[in-house]
Amino acid sequence: MARFILHRLGHSLLLLFLVSLIGYTILHLAPGGPLSQYALSPGMTQAELNQIAERMGLNRPIPIQYLDWFTSFLVGDWGESFRDGRPVLSVISGHLFATVLLVVSSSVISIGLGTLVGVLGATRRYSAWDYIATVGAMIALSIPTFWFGLVAIYVFSLQLDWFPSGNMYSIGDESFLDYAHHLVMPSVVLALVSVAIWSRYMRSAMLDVIGQDFVRTARAKGLTGQRVLYRHVVRNALIPMITLAGIQLPMLLSGALVTETVFTWPGIGRLFLDSLGYNDYPVIMGVLMFTAIFVLLGNLIADILVATVDPRVRLE
Repeated sequence: MARFILHRLGHSLLLLFLVSLIGYTILHLAPGGPLSQYALSPGMTQAELNQIAERMGLNRPIPIQYLDWFTSFLVGDWGESFRDGRPVLSVISGHLFATVLLVVSSSVISIGLGTLVGVLGATRRYSAWDYIATVGAMIALSIPTFWFGLVAIYVFSLQLDWFPSGNMYSIGDESFLDYAHHLVMPSVVLALVSVAIWSRYMRSAMLDVIGQDFVRTARAKGLTGQRVLYRHVVRNALIPMITLAGIQLPMLLSGALVTETVFTWPGIGRLFLDSLGYNDYPVIMGVLMFTAIFVLLGNLIADILVATVDPRVRLE
């Protein structure tokens, strides 16, 4: 196990280096730049722009800028925001809670509802419920997240006035119920696609386990159908779902970017888009690297959990 973890950490460091290199290069090759915000100011001279570029460290060759940034990143110094001068880690931490709250709530919805729909679809194979679940999953996978979010705002906020159309809480009322009230629509919209994926995977895993020899042996011993289903079939079908959870993490984070924008949710995804608008390179790279670390760590934990719950898996 220790050898596997060290091996994966080595690969993760290499991937982080490649992500940072590619991201930094694309960011600096894009048109515009941090100085474009200052160039639009009336009376701004080229000499003043050069002074600003020197203060920001943008007057040096890009490879030198990258090496300085990456070496500082490795020791925990992620730079300072071009926008307000605050440390990048402080900027990200100020938006982290909102994204974690949204992702965790949507994960609970998607895993719980998706697993239930998948189990019912497998146990009632080719029934009306199974066909409805299949068609519903295909529709959910086809609907763009931003479109579904706008429709939800129009119906449940503007027409029915059941839920607020955006933000994380009401000004002057930051109670738990107010947070929950604002959280309902963003979390459901973000969970929509994941519910469809979880239900399809769970149905396939259930059908695969039902045909195994140990299930037929359990039934031959006289165990009741419910006991065989929940103790043997569902329990073993959940093992591949752990791997799916690691795969779903990047999808949730990318979906959170769109969802946070539609619902003006003050999370990391909204911060990323705002930083792109201001060409705030340090914050953009900070969010990119934080997301990469989060995804790689999630996949590593998923692999370890699979090996822990399934004795057939051996990590080498």
